[in-house]
Amino acid sequence: MEYVSTRGGTGAVDFEGALFSGYAPDGGLFMPQRIPTLDRDTLQRWSSLSYPELVKELCSLFVPAKLVPRNALNELIDRAFSRFKHKNVVHLSRLKDGLNILELWHGVTYAFKDLSLSCTGQFLQYFLEKKQKHVNILVGTSGDTGSSAIESVRGQKNVDIFVLLPKGLCTQIQELQMTTVIEDNVHVFAAHGNSDEIDEPIKELFADVDFAGKYHLMSLNSVNWSRIMVQIAHYFYAYFQCTPSLDTTPLPMVEIVVPTGGGGNITAGCIAQKMGLPIRLITVVNSNDIIHRTVQHGDFSLAESVKATLASAMDIQEPYNVERILWLLSGSDSRLIKTLMEQFNISKRLKLPEDLHRKLSETLGSCSASDQDIVGAMRRCWEENQYLLCPHSAVAAHYHYSQPHSIPRCCLAPASAAKFQDALLRAGLVLQIPPEISALTAMETRSTPLERGQDWAQGRHQAQGN
Repeated sequence: MEYVSTRGGTGAVDFEGALFSGYAPDGGLFMPQRIPTLDRDTLQRWSSLSYPELVKELCSLFVPAKLVPRNALNELIDRAFSRFKHKNVVHLSRLKDGLNILELWHGVTYAFKDLSLSCTGQFLQYFLEKKQKHVNILVGTSGDTGSSAIESVRGQKNVDIFVLLPKGLCTQIQELQMTTVIEDNVHVFAAHGNSDEIDEPIKELFADVDFAGKYHLMSLNSVNWSRIMVQIAHYFYAYFQCTPSLDTTPLPMVEIVVPTGGGGNITAGCIAQKMGLPIRLITVVNSNDIIHRTVQHGDFSLAESVKATLASAMDIQEPYNVERILWLLSGSDSRLIKTLMEQFNISKRLKLPEDLHRKLSETLGSCSASDQDIVGAMRRCWEENQYLLCPHSAVAAHYHYSQPHSIPRCCLAPASAAKFQDALLRAGLVLQIPPEISALTAMETRSTPLERGQDWAQGRHQAQGN
């Protein structure tokens, strides 16, 4: 299994090469050269597996045993999930009105990113210890990625992690989960800008190939293939939990509703679909609706500005993983993708070619939700089920409540409501805060401010040069 850039300007790399990269040197994103397809017998055999066992099976398809022997891979994944609070790692809650919520947030930071990042952290350690190597990890976060990435590598002597958070645009809890980690290898920067703006210096540093090579830069954002790979398991688990039967021909469809920000999770869903899983995918967004406009109208263009919403981790205008989805749907046409993405990078506007737009709208349905819609879904879910949704999960629930369905449906829940007290208050709801979250407010914090007008990439250069 080799990995190639979506833009075709870089030689193929193995899993280790993709893991230790951010963006490919040509500005593209790494994808498997081929997507394995699964037959009906394999799906039936996998249908009784636990979530961790599904992760192991899926990863073994993309990580050759000559790089990581299967028994070592299994041990790494078991270690990754050892700190999760739920015995099954993830949990499906079956609620009224056919609302199935797949809780992906039982990790240390109460967010779905703990699932992929805990595994990715273990994969990193495996190779770093083997080769006695040190890396510098760059992470931009809109809320949850930063804390999950920090937890995956905190205290490790062969890793330094540099996290950029958008000051004042995360919830207080999200920010504290990053700034209260006082470890020599953790460096948090509080930038006065939005999540798209903080991605720019990261792209700039990766584009400086000499600098990136000298300091062994890598990314744990969902530009990293390893995160996408682990997230494919969400879709298989959701399907097996919600399908009425595996005995019919053809296999029954299940609709999976995916709250979407940077697009990593929905990319994993597109890959699961390509592997032969019979799912219908719905990507749901907040008022920052570039993906919705792209699916509906082929209009991949920036709005005038990022809107601050209750679903703050999805306040993203440039969902970079769309490039991976377009590459998949174009039949791996890297020349076309390079042309399209270079056009977008210059003008921030792109009209998809008609054929590509048609394939996209056949692959994905979409919906956007306002803050009013989010609050309404949170209230209704509480009134009907005494079940609290985070605002991101409520975007998916809004779609469920507004769209009738004739096939089983599963909504992915990316975070615990405990992280979003302000949104709960807006909905007139109250949650007993877990003690480990309450304790954050009394802890020492550490971060470095980055003001507007500063050269943020230069600040990173200096930090990594020390």
